[in-house]
Amino acid sequence: MKTFMQFILFMVLAVVVIVIAVMLGDSGAWYFAWLVGTTMIVLIAAAGGVLLDTQEEQAREKAKARAVPHGQ
Repeated sequence: MKTFMQFILFMVLAVVVIVIAVMLGDSGAWYFAWLVGTTMIVLIAAAGGVLLDTQEEQAREKAKARAVPHGQ
């Protein structure tokens, strides 16, 4: 049943996308490129933020390890 519902959902999405593409005409490709580009920029910015947080956390752990003397 789940697969059938996914199939129906994707069919509805395909119909909506086709209707939007017909309405946009020749400029549909430009809107598609804009959407893909905007999505990529947001994902790259989020990945950069995650990498920065990870680097800061690792630096804090290294500083904490240096502060605690070995063997105690």
